[in-house]
Amino acid sequence: MAVLRNLCALISRNIAHHPCPAPLKTSARTLATAKTPSSLFASLDTFSDRHIGPDDNEVTHMLAKLGYDSMDAFVADTVPEKIRVSSAAVSNESIPALSESELAQRAKALGMANKPFKSFIGMGYHNAVVPPVVLRNIMESPAWYTPYTPYQPEIAQGRLESLVNFQTMVMSLTSMDIANASLLDEATAAAEGMVMAFTGSNGKKRTFFADNGVAPQTIAVLKTRAKGFGINLVVGDALADLSDEALRADLCGVLVQYPDVNGTVKDFSGLAESVHSAGALLVCATDLLALTMLKPPGEWGADIVLGNSARFGVPAGYGGPHAAFFACTDKLKRKMPGRLIGRSRDVNGKPAYRLALQTREQHIRREKATSNICTSQALLANMAAMYAVYHGPVNLQRIAQKVHGFTQLIKNAVENYGYKAVSSQFFDTLTFDVSNVVKDAEVVHSAALAAGINLRRIDARHVGLTLDESVGTEDIVALINVFASAASQSPISSTDLNPTELPAIPESLRRTSKFLPHPVFNTHHSETEMLRYIYHLQSKDLGLVHAMIPLGSCTMKLNSTSSMMPLTWPEFANVHPFAPKDQVQGYEELIKELESDLCKITGFHACSLQPNSGAAGEYAGLSVIRAYHESRGEGHRDICLIPVSAHGTNPASAVMAGLKVVPVKTHADGNLDLEDLKAKAEKHKDKLAAFMITYPSTFGVFEHGVQDACKIIHDNGGQVYLDGANLNAQIGLTNPATCGGDVCHMNLHKTFAIPHGGGGPGVGPICVAEHLAPFLPSHPIIPTGGDKAINAVAAAPYGSASILLISWAYIKMLGGAGLSEASKVALLNANYMAQRLSGHYTLRYKNGKGRVAHELLIDLAEFDKAAGLKVADFAKRLQDYGFHPPTCSWPISTCMLIEPTESETLEEIDRFCDAMIQIRKEAEDIITGKQPKDNNVLKNAPHPISVIAAEEWNRPYSRQTAAYPMPWLLERKFWPTVSRIDDAYGDTHLICDCPSVEESASSL
Repeated sequence: MAVLRNLCALISRNIAHHPCPAPLKTSARTLATAKTPSSLFASLDTFSDRHIGPDDNEVTHMLAKLGYDSMDAFVADTVPEKIRVSSAAVSNESIPALSESELAQRAKALGMANKPFKSFIGMGYHNAVVPPVVLRNIMESPAWYTPYTPYQPEIAQGRLESLVNFQTMVMSLTSMDIANASLLDEATAAAEGMVMAFTGSNGKKRTFFADNGVAPQTIAVLKTRAKGFGINLVVGDALADLSDEALRADLCGVLVQYPDVNGTVKDFSGLAESVHSAGALLVCATDLLALTMLKPPGEWGADIVLGNSARFGVPAGYGGPHAAFFACTDKLKRKMPGRLIGRSRDVNGKPAYRLALQTREQHIRREKATSNICTSQALLANMAAMYAVYHGPVNLQRIAQKVHGFTQLIKNAVENYGYKAVSSQFFDTLTFDVSNVVKDAEVVHSAALAAGINLRRIDARHVGLTLDESVGTEDIVALINVFASAASQSPISSTDLNPTELPAIPESLRRTSKFLPHPVFNTHHSETEMLRYIYHLQSKDLGLVHAMIPLGSCTMKLNSTSSMMPLTWPEFANVHPFAPKDQVQGYEELIKELESDLCKITGFHACSLQPNSGAAGEYAGLSVIRAYHESRGEGHRDICLIPVSAHGTNPASAVMAGLKVVPVKTHADGNLDLEDLKAKAEKHKDKLAAFMITYPSTFGVFEHGVQDACKIIHDNGGQVYLDGANLNAQIGLTNPATCGGDVCHMNLHKTFAIPHGGGGPGVGPICVAEHLAPFLPSHPIIPTGGDKAINAVAAAPYGSASILLISWAYIKMLGGAGLSEASKVALLNANYMAQRLSGHYTLRYKNGKGRVAHELLIDLAEFDKAAGLKVADFAKRLQDYGFHPPTCSWPISTCMLIEPTESETLEEIDRFCDAMIQIRKEAEDIITGKQPKDNNVLKNAPHPISVIAAEEWNRPYSRQTAAYPMPWLLERKFWPTVSRIDDAYGDTHLICDCPSVEESASSL
């Protein structure tokens, strides 16, 4: 009550202290300033007017402030003339624009072209049932899908808590010591496990053994990853083939699937002992729902456990995005890839969550990193976690028991026709030997297709099927009748079904241990309570629904509702990634259109949509370059030149692709040192493989020498990888091919408006020049790539296929002209912001005309020298103003990298600039001695309501100054929920699960 009284008193004082604030200024965008329709028949729901923030009046105002009377004149001073492309390259002629309603009609037509077959293919993908409360309030909620990765934990406590729930769920079900906050997919998670085993031997043991029961798409990704690290991948029977002493002497790890791809549940406890006696690690791919009934891998000796969490309430989506899980033993925790959420405390001792340990380790270790993981699948991990929260351990086990019971029922019924299940020990998957009944498995598949059913194709003798939560009695009858029809037997009805009581799991492999005892998994089981929990968490997180998120190199633009809507339509959401191609014509056409449009935008010849993150795109592009050199008898080319200013994932990706990194210097003005590049290219000309460059540079400028740099590389036998992280500044103005690149990746979650999801998903497709097209990634199930394709880089043939819809829709609705206009306005917004902040902050880099690109780098080093103020102090103070801070301490440790994007209006940009200028004044008070250096409004930021409303206030500034430094905050205020997090405490007291019953009780 004391806190409440203090808060009420504070509000009263504020009302007395401040005059009643004026209403928030209405945007200048009105019907009078909107673009006039070209005719009576023109659409009024044009997307560009909704996506691009500034209207014509605001654009004119900003241009005038910069000294220009036209956008063309401004662009001429910003983008070098020699790399400009024709305005026809990306135009409404090359990419026609659709209105929002036209797009919806087009998407619906493509969805209808996908045949609604029911897939029982399995192989790691299921027809998940998404609880409506999770679908509507998380997957379809911008409060959950628009935030960024929680690098600012004080304004991200909600999704951090949810991700800890995910980690706890994984740890409990697998019985492992620690789990991360998700990886990209099961196959790449297995590849990370393989590399952990390899590096765990310090690279001395190079053989990694994969059991032949592992899914084929996982094996394919392992082959790709093994090549870059020089790992000898062996595939065979792990229970029979590991007795060879020569193999054991070089063994670093073994991968098994539990249950395996054919459904068999095997006892791997003896294998674990054997693997450990050889000094190797046992890696296990598994299924979370199965582990509610099966003895968990942590109880029989696994060192690393991984898999796909998507059957916990995430749609199949033609392959993704899905959140992989990854858990390991305590002794391996500091080698675990990906993001890890830990419990810590704020400076006042209040419990709080934060990213822990090796977060973004590739930015720290660069070419010494063993993983290039810089994202996760946060949105999908949150959905899976909420699924477990909603159902709890009792209902999860009931779901598993029903799935298992239906599987037993099918086995018994089908075997009555003469078919033979290959295993009597299974959970949800069966493989039948059909050779005693039909001459070829195709007879069964034909009967299934006639019934609108897809079964797993294995070979001429075997057919597979997998059940899931979505399966009902009618499905069971239909499946049995498929086999009956193929055997020329009479069909059955539901009255003929006879359930079996005993599970088809040997007693020694049945789970006996409890799981998910934590209060969070045993509380929110009514929809009312679940809804309140979801909204309670989301209230703690700042997203684009609250304010601009001006993170440099992250392009936090509008994620439009019109482009998101088709995502959850069943025509797209309920499609298995290995469905026959004639059933997915809608997806196929959409994918071809997106590939074509991306090629037009980049100037390249061909595209692969398989990489499911930006860093995965880097790795795929470099692997393609390596394959190209090998095809020319130049496989010895293994040197990759990378500027010191490059994104941290660049050197990590190069190492993963088997390349050796040689750094290239930059000048004091931020430009690439062409002399150093030339010297190193010539020095390594016989072994030069690639050069990686980001354009515009990570320093926020268009470098004039980019084509010269690319020519140097080509003259010395190398290929150019152009990192497309900053493609939003290029569209319609220049392109990677014109700049001199041979391959680039694009971040569809940046430039092409896929939401960041609070830390994922992302998509990182690559576009390549014609000579590299034959090497684009393949897939073992669905044909993709060129005729000399590298192995797969992701589990699904088109990666995170369902969210390709978003970028496809974004491109189609803007059209070529709108895409070009978006890039121009992105440049204008950044330059206007640079102009407004000039005189208050030091702009680190600009071109000869005084212009920046789509982002600007301000240097705060002077404040450290004058007042002991760090970048973090400015960042945390911005939270008090209701803004997410820009990118901090990257690419230079003393700087902030600011990117407003084209979606922000002039009003919002001015509001951010006003906040930054006011913080500069607050810093000046510290510099001049008006405020102490160790106890001031910046050092103590942010100020949550618990601090503002506290009984005691002993700070040398008022509560009003702390909480309401600008008048508009009285009407619209986002509150951080904790004070500044104690990072060091979190790493030295690593706790990565949610509170137990005892901890929750002690906190009451």
